[in-house]
Amino acid sequence: MDFIRSAMTKIKWDSRLIGIRGPRGVGKTTLLLQYIKQHLPVNKTVLYASLDNIWFAENQLTDLADQFVKRGGRYLFLDEVHKYPNWSQEIKNIYDDYSELRIVFTGSSLLEILNARADLSRRAVIYNIQGMSYREYLHLEHDIELPVYTLSELIAKADSISRMVNRKIKPLMHFDDYLKWGYYPFYKEGVEVYHSRLEEIINMTLEVELPLLRHTDPAYTRKFKQLLQIISESVPFIPNVTKLSERMGINRNTFIAYLNFLEEAHIIRNVYKDAKGITKMQKPDKVLLDNTNFQFALAPHNANQGNLRETFFANQVSFQNNLEFSEYGDFLVNGKWTLEIGGNNKIGKQIRNVPNSFVVPDDTEYATNGRIPLWMFGLLY
Repeated sequence: MDFIRSAMTKIKWDSRLIGIRGPRGVGKTTLLLQYIKQHLPVNKTVLYASLDNIWFAENQLTDLADQFVKRGGRYLFLDEVHKYPNWSQEIKNIYDDYSELRIVFTGSSLLEILNARADLSRRAVIYNIQGMSYREYLHLEHDIELPVYTLSELIAKADSISRMVNRKIKPLMHFDDYLKWGYYPFYKEGVEVYHSRLEEIINMTLEVELPLLRHTDPAYTRKFKQLLQIISESVPFIPNVTKLSERMGINRNTFIAYLNFLEEAHIIRNVYKDAKGITKMQKPDKVLLDNTNFQFALAPHNANQGNLRETFFANQVSFQNNLEFSEYGDFLVNGKWTLEIGGNNKIGKQIRNVPNSFVVPDDTEYATNGRIPLWMFGLLY
């Protein structure tokens, strides 16, 4: 209970049906158990069940809910619902049949709420959770608490915010550690095995979750692992879809669909010129890994520095903002701000005449006119 993710305060826990989606390892289960311990009585009115438990091989979720309610149950917490074949239909039935019951469920980021067999979109309030921000890492690892800022606040008050943070801590002191292992909370179980566990997450997603939830062909798993390694070593990866699909032996549309699935699974991040007008068959203008920790797991000795910077920025900013490919800088955010990411000596010639444009340098402690240090974008959640 010493550290609780900032997502805890964002969720409206009094809703009757809540869904929490997120990739493996971000702390969904811990969040449920912390909420129960913090806010609910530990008695027969509360039940936590993981749907990957072997008990569900011979028992139905609806029967569990019926018995629970008959014995005074009021709060039902269901973990790993994507492991249960008919989860959406049965949760819909439970929601409709037991009006006194509050239900919270968690599942993979690939979980389909709208297109599932029973449409839960009108009933469930859905929240997405991703790995820890740099701000949360500082809190968990070093007990340093910093405020959360919106992107507008961060840009408008960059000078004063950077001075305030520098009075509390040297912000670059722990930044490299975060880039290597600070994104998933389970790094606390051992940094020395952390990257091998990240590889397991990638393998499980490619070999189990994507075939199960998106019906991908397991035969392409090895080739997509190779693609991830290429992305991690590239100076931000600009995909040649035709050549890559030919090399992998699949047609162009299937390859683009697989890129979309990998993004849904939070393995990669696709960046488009016009995020509002994208179609499922549009190729991305740039492809990054989802987070910097993956780069050190996939290419520990060849992680590209420019790629690391852009991956960190895209990961932290896109969680609550709209991120697009920019013709002038590296990214256009919310259709308003153009940002050019680079090293400490970056001067941003190409964005000099672009309104609302900023240079985002690495290895910089303080914000100055038109320059916002890269680490500051880790304060957004």
